[in-house]
Amino acid sequence: MTNPISKYAPAAYSLVASAVFLDSLRFKFTNAPETQTIFGKLDAWAASFGAAGLFAQTGLFSQYVIGAAELAAAALLLASLVPALRRLRTVGALIAAAVMTGAVSFHLFTPLGIDPNADGGGLFAMAVVVWLSSVAMLVAGRRTIAELARAVLAALIPDSNSGPQPTPARS
Repeated sequence: MTNPISKYAPAAYSLVASAVFLDSLRFKFTNAPETQTIFGKLDAWAASFGAAGLFAQTGLFSQYVIGAAELAAAALLLASLVPALRRLRTVGALIAAAVMTGAVSFHLFTPLGIDPNADGGGLFAMAVVVWLSSVAMLVAGRRTIAELARAVLAALIPDSNSGPQPTPARS
């Protein structure tokens, strides 16, 4: 008999994480005041050590770049609800863990703090929940990660024993 938690937790994770990401997009993609506050504080912090513009609207870590990563993670997590595509959950969880590692770190280790928009720390709490559950999904999907890593390595470093062999030079 299958444990109900191991049976339903992956789908619940996919739905909850996707809902968090998709809900945040309305703030990031419309340049809402809450988003301006968060990314403005982060950009001011980055400027204090010479990296002004890093979190600006055209910066490397702008609200649009982060929002696009969240959208990609949500799409992969939702697609993973289709049984034939369930391996996509691990890729979505990998993106989610990366984005949320940044979010949690910036809340904890920059002037942003855990309550930048006076919401009682709700935004930070959701980031922690998604981060912890993403890490759990990565642990559960460690075989898939290993398979993906092997496939990427094989594509980048082809096996010298496979493929066409050079013909010896004639003398």
